Amino acid sequence: MTAVPPTRTHAHSRRQVLATGLAASALLAASAVPSTAVPSTATPSAAPGRRTRSTAAGPGAGAALPAARLPRPTGPFDVGALALRLVDRTRTDPWASDVPYRELMVSVRYPAAPGGSAPRVPQMAAAAAVHFGGPEGAAALNLGMAPGTVDWGATLSHAHRDAPVHPRAGRLPVVLYSPGLGDPRTWNTMLVDDLASQGYAVVTVDHTYEATEVEFPGGRIAPMRIFDGAPPTDPDAVSALLHKVVAVRVADTRFVLDRLPELNRTRFGDVLDLRSIGMFGHSAGGFTAAQTMHDDCRIRAGVNMDGQMDYVGGEQPDGSRLSTVALEGLDRPLLLMGTESEGSGDYRRQPSWAAFWQHTRGWKANVTLTGSRHASYTDAQVLLPQLARQGVEPGGGLAAAVGTVRPDRAAAASRAYVTSFFGRWLRGHDDHLLDGPADRFPEMVFTP
Repeated sequence: MTAVPPTRTHAHSRRQVLATGLAASALLAASAVPSTAVPSTATPSAAPGRRTRSTAAGPGAGAALPAARLPRPTGPFDVGALALRLVDRTRTDPWASDVPYRELMVSVRYPAAPGGSAPRVPQMAAAAAVHFGGPEGAAALNLGMAPGTVDWGATLSHAHRDAPVHPRAGRLPVVLYSPGLGDPRTWNTMLVDDLASQGYAVVTVDHTYEATEVEFPGGRIAPMRIFDGAPPTDPDAVSALLHKVVAVRVADTRFVLDRLPELNRTRFGDVLDLRSIGMFGHSAGGFTAAQTMHDDCRIRAGVNMDGQMDYVGGEQPDGSRLSTVALEGLDRPLLLMGTESEGSGDYRRQPSWAAFWQHTRGWKANVTLTGSRHASYTDAQVLLPQLARQGVEPGGGLAAAVGTVRPDRAAAASRAYVTSFFGRWLRGHDDHLLDGPADRFPEMVFTP
């Protein structure tokens, strides 16, 4: 997602480029966010759970902070969780000149054996949750949530830490997930856990120093560092930054792909099917999924959730600064999932999606969720309405962030269409949901 100052709404324009989440540099400049700051008072809680307001919090001080729950997965399997630190010593970190290697945090969700006693994993690790909800975190920058008003660490996933793989799950297709700009890898836990419950191994990737925070073992936080000094506002400089952002993301993803065989041998007993790899992402992550597919044939199928595929640093109605995936298309399947935000939805409304549609040779489809907004394909869609009922809303109001679609319907639709897509192209199981409009989901509109 694009970083949005709390006083702004998600009434998108081409200049904001909110459909990809890649114009954050100019928007962050407007909110004057320090690029490397970590709040000195942001300490992790002892364990996931409800925190209380400080004595300086004004009315209601001492009361538990609002918190929200994620819905249960819909698949037949329990879910296991594994978190790993990966180090690429062939690359100097592109965002931190003082770091002579590139380190990433990834999580793997997978179908787990039932009946285990392992605890459920929080949506976010403790220190990351505190930073996420602080003044330099994605909750404030991307959603306009007032800092310190939500107990993000209290939200649990439905995955169990280090649980054994289900012995009857069979060979597991692998699906990678890349988040929006500034968002952590955990900001689509609902959808990731659901895919794992359907029999997939889902690998989520944090893009270090681009996410507002990445927590490494021991509670160390790596904050956003994608700006060298003040964020650029000149369109050419912004465009150059966006090129670098996507290039780094693609390199991160290809490094993770390189590590999958070793991970398969050492941690999964060779049950991962590395011939059946897909990828999906939201916003800049959707762009990353498409571009990585273009650059690396190991990914067989992908889903782009509301991510434009260009490098726009200013108003570019002619569609210039298109990516190579937009200009050349793909020879493999890609699903475009749009929203009703301005400049999204119908591929003909987006120069990069229109160019991709024209040039691609692989299977393609374009669906739009009625009543949705840019954040509707993330955990925001189910969490923010719960928080709003407790008196905490994003800047600009709830509808500006997640639209007017019912949260349960949005969750059901996103789960069903992503699962149908990967079932069709990674498993050969076609439920025909993607053939056209479906009575089950009248809110999902197909663009011919």
